[in-house]
Amino acid sequence: MPAQRRSAPRPPQPPAASADPPVRDALRKAILNGLYLPGERLVEATLCEQFGASRFIVRAALADLAAEGLVEVQRNKGAQVRKISFDEAIEITEVRMVLEGLVAARAATLVTDEQASELDEIALLMRRAVSAGEFRRYSDLNQRLHRLIQTIARHRTADRLIETMRAQLVRHQYTLSLLPGRPATSLPQHERIVEAIRARSPEAAEEAMRDHIASVIEALRSLEAVGLS
Repeated sequence: MPAQRRSAPRPPQPPAASADPPVRDALRKAILNGLYLPGERLVEATLCEQFGASRFIVRAALADLAAEGLVEVQRNKGAQVRKISFDEAIEITEVRMVLEGLVAARAATLVTDEQASELDEIALLMRRAVSAGEFRRYSDLNQRLHRLIQTIARHRTADRLIETMRAQLVRHQYTLSLLPGRPATSLPQHERIVEAIRARSPEAAEEAMRDHIASVIEALRSLEAVGLS
């Protein structure tokens, strides 16, 4: 029988395109901080100069952020910061309500005494911020509380999805923070969440978190009613 011919070895394949994390993260931060507004074009040449990166790296960063829903890339038009409509913001928040309820319930089963004390400390600082009218600080503490609950819950898939949704809603969340009386309304809701997690009650924690996010949806609707959405 004739000897079987061996196929020639395949040449090594180039690695798949991926963004340089510092460039991607810096661009994400710039978008979230409002340096680029919804609908604003993201010109590759300008970004290359700004971040000192190649066009390949910038294009990969834009692709990553498009996957996160922060950027929209259109054929023959390039990239721009994606606009999130009011209706989509409501839908995203509805999904957040389910996921964050799950996370709160899980946190109630896993919380340690040390973590419970940290939750108490943040809740106390939030109350002081409301009393002092420091609403920007209150907003920062609000984010810190939610992220601590995620840390306690240790649910990586939920973390990834929630962070993506928060990034998409950053403009609406900022507008919401300006709504008169909103911090005073949300403070007891956050305190109820903390109390339920401290009590190690998953059912109460989930219910408290879902009620809080439902209140966020109501507040967003009130923004639309006064033309601020």
